[in-house]
Amino acid sequence: MDISQLRFNDQGLIPCIVQDAATKDVLMMAWMNAESVRLTLDQRTTWFFSRSRGQLWHKGETSGNTQQLVDLRYDCDEDCLLALVTPAGPACHTGETTCFYRSALE
Repeated sequence: MDISQLRFNDQGLIPCIVQDAATKDVLMMAWMNAESVRLTLDQRTTWFFSRSRGQLWHKGETSGNTQQLVDLRYDCDEDCLLALVTPAGPACHTGETTCFYRSALE
């Protein structure tokens, strides 16, 4: 992937949807900057940019719930990423497998 092709927003960020490569469950959404995209591709594990902390974070660095990268895809507009991963533990900080565990219809 040529990172320069990606269309980052005004803050230099691009949304990344994380999906379990085996189950196809959508696990989470997080922001990436160019450096976290590079780290994710180089290390084959997910890295993101925390808007609240203003710094990079390696998924699972403190929890151990890492995500091994299977593929990193980008959409037709080049402004959104899809990370297909093999998770080692839950994606959500609440302990849920996915961050999308609540329904608006319930």
